[in-house]
Amino acid sequence: MPSKHATFYKKVSLLNQEHFKVIHINHYICIHGHFYQPPRENPWLEEIEIEKSAFPFHDWNERVTNECYAPNAASRILGSGRRIIDIVNNYSKISFNFGPTLLLWLEKHNQEVYLAILQADKESLQTFSGHGSAIAQVYNHLIMPLANERDKKTEIIWGIKDFVYRFGRMPEGMWLSETAVDNETLDLLAMQGIKFTILAPHQAKRIRRIGEDTWTDITKETLNTGRPYQCVLPSGRTIAIFFYEHSIASEVAFGNLLENGDRFTDRLINAFPKELDEPHLVSVATDGETFGHHHRFADMALAYALHEIESKKLARITVYGEYMEKYPPKYEVAIAENTSWSCAHGVKRWEDNCGCRAMYACLISDTSVSYSASFTTATSPNNIKLWNQKWRRPVRDAISWLTGELAILFEREMEVFFHDPWEIRDAYGDLIIHRTKEEISWFFSSYAKRTPTTAEITRCLKLLEMQKSALFMQTSCGWFFDDLAGIETIQILMYACRAIQLAKDVTKIDLEPDFIRYLENASSNLANLGNGGDIYKKYVKTAIFDINRLAFQFAITSLIEGRPDESPVKLYEIICKSFEFAETGSLKLTMGHALFRSKSTLNESTLIFIALHMGDHNFVGGVRTYTTEKEFEEIKKNIWTAFKKSDLPGMILSIDKHFDVHSYSLWHLFPDGKQKVIYSILNDALQDIEYAYSQICRRHFPFVTAMKELKIPTIEAFDFPIQYSLNRQLISCLDEKYIDIDKIQRILDDMNRGNYLPDLKLLSVHSAKAITRLLNMIERYPQSVEQIIKVNQLFRLLSDFSLQMDLWSCQNTYYRIGKKMCSKMKDVMMAGDEPALTWMHEYSMLGDYLGVRCYTESESVA
Repeated sequence: MPSKHATFYKKVSLLNQEHFKVIHINHYICIHGHFYQPPRENPWLEEIEIEKSAFPFHDWNERVTNECYAPNAASRILGSGRRIIDIVNNYSKISFNFGPTLLLWLEKHNQEVYLAILQADKESLQTFSGHGSAIAQVYNHLIMPLANERDKKTEIIWGIKDFVYRFGRMPEGMWLSETAVDNETLDLLAMQGIKFTILAPHQAKRIRRIGEDTWTDITKETLNTGRPYQCVLPSGRTIAIFFYEHSIASEVAFGNLLENGDRFTDRLINAFPKELDEPHLVSVATDGETFGHHHRFADMALAYALHEIESKKLARITVYGEYMEKYPPKYEVAIAENTSWSCAHGVKRWEDNCGCRAMYACLISDTSVSYSASFTTATSPNNIKLWNQKWRRPVRDAISWLTGELAILFEREMEVFFHDPWEIRDAYGDLIIHRTKEEISWFFSSYAKRTPTTAEITRCLKLLEMQKSALFMQTSCGWFFDDLAGIETIQILMYACRAIQLAKDVTKIDLEPDFIRYLENASSNLANLGNGGDIYKKYVKTAIFDINRLAFQFAITSLIEGRPDESPVKLYEIICKSFEFAETGSLKLTMGHALFRSKSTLNESTLIFIALHMGDHNFVGGVRTYTTEKEFEEIKKNIWTAFKKSDLPGMILSIDKHFDVHSYSLWHLFPDGKQKVIYSILNDALQDIEYAYSQICRRHFPFVTAMKELKIPTIEAFDFPIQYSLNRQLISCLDEKYIDIDKIQRILDDMNRGNYLPDLKLLSVHSAKAITRLLNMIERYPQSVEQIIKVNQLFRLLSDFSLQMDLWSCQNTYYRIGKKMCSKMKDVMMAGDEPALTWMHEYSMLGDYLGVRCYTESESVA
């Protein structure tokens, strides 16, 4: 029988729960994250080239993934001592959209984060009554009110197709780029089965209760954002609209609200009206990058707030689809057309000098190293204030004109093969998402008027790729920032250039001269860069990477490796037909021929390639069309004869003679290719240096150490090679597949004895990689205690140094292992099993090193 006190406290608890339900049953919270990066790929390669402004990462997608997308997939909740007590997937508890082009990149480059996003949506279906947390987005983030009806429709259809492919269900909602809206866009959304979208409160013009005649004009201050609204469109279709709470969204994005999880929680809860007799939704929408990229560790504030609200039942966490099903719109809204969330002047930010600006510059230093010095003072805060955005109008005019011209060519050429060219462009979204030879064959057999020839298929695919570029050149980021020379504007001009190139290839009509004339009306705020035409010629035209340049890239990288380069090129299939390599002295030569086929258009060429390395960074080479075996053998004989004689002038003359039209040097490689080649050359030199230093260390370390013990000054010419060599030995040990703890201890002892300092930066990076490998091994064989002991030994060896190790993925792995194993091993340990006791002891110790609670320990949130 329970005691009287226990019975009393149980009754009090039940009364409190009932009281709680009365107070909070109408409180709902939905946080929406708009996760997006502009398409950054070189249109000729469909690969992102290195972006120096994203250092130390390869590009901005990689950097923002590290700072935001990955942390939100495994966000930390901290307990006492700032130890991790839980790791959660934020995406499963919030409403979110990911830009389709960003998801495509994540699918290729970070499967772990990509799959976590998809899994979050699956989990949310269980949490939110069959409604997923993910909603769709218009495909490549163009400003819908500034697009024509055809382009709007394609953007919506491609966005839906991409969503269905990835999430396996029809989206309920769709995010509009910059929430830019007009009635035509809403009507097209409704036509495609989209049930709702999300807007800023100032985008509501007037409201009325459904069924009533009288409208009430409203402002963002007077609009009740706690309910959904129905928008009746001119066609008679309807769509629901949620308006987010502006003040909280602003504090989240631009204030310091996310610096503290408790403050964020209180702000959300205090947003509910004091007198509340009906359900109320506190809806907050912001750029998803706010949670980690714009505000470091803000993902943890989000995770904490969601945990607090749910665990303490302060309100119900929901998503828009679930809330709308429970509480359908009772009011109708008329929107303020041609408005957006990030421009006080409607949508002028993407077409005019309206005054809206970013107040920072990330200019084309990425594509021109020499340029960086020239804008250092020009981009200081005081000078940027003097900048204008008059360049936006000429760029918009240029893009709009080109859109129209390309549409005329597209219709004329495609009508030969298809009944409705624009319907075909809509359907092309399927091939963009999943392109194989089989899918291409199915596409043409399903839609073409007749069976096209191989050449006709390539022609049509070029026209469809032309239209894809025509949409991508309208991406909003091209106008968002402060100057024409911004990397985002350069990017949309590259898509325009690609569209022009494809149009000329198919129709022989060159639109480029007129396009450049439009751009010449736009001037950069940096006088030394000139006008838009100058920037286009200098930074866009030089980025073109045709099939001949690709072949030379293949030749150079194959020369460096001494065999055909097997590195995948996303947009091309390379089939090497012949390959010869030889070296004599400092000269290296490779020659062969290969088939190069575009995966996007199926355009193919068989090309002869040659590359000659004359030492250091000196390369020459060429590419030409393969015609006959006889001609190929004659060229090869001529060049190899000169090479065998070490006749360098003769080789160069032969290359010029046979490859005069398409001759290249190292400067013609794309940026990542240049870096790969240069690092390969440096690596050869570095190996020679390291060998020399290792010999000095081996021969003179005992003597120099003795000098130090005798307090006799040593010579730097000895000290530096020895210190460098010991550090390299240490790093090599950490990089080994099987880590030798005793060997690492001996090297550290030698360093300590000789008073040599470890390279803490390198040691941090390689130690983290070694620990990651060991944790991965433990995850594969979780019952083996030996690997756990080894990683603990490694942590002990490194504990004397103040290392800045990135152990994020290690913590995730530890947490996964703990969820799977700790309860099981604890049960075995409690039954008296000694190995299980050892396992639990060592695993708990590893958790202490990683700052993660062992899964069987209980601890409250800090």
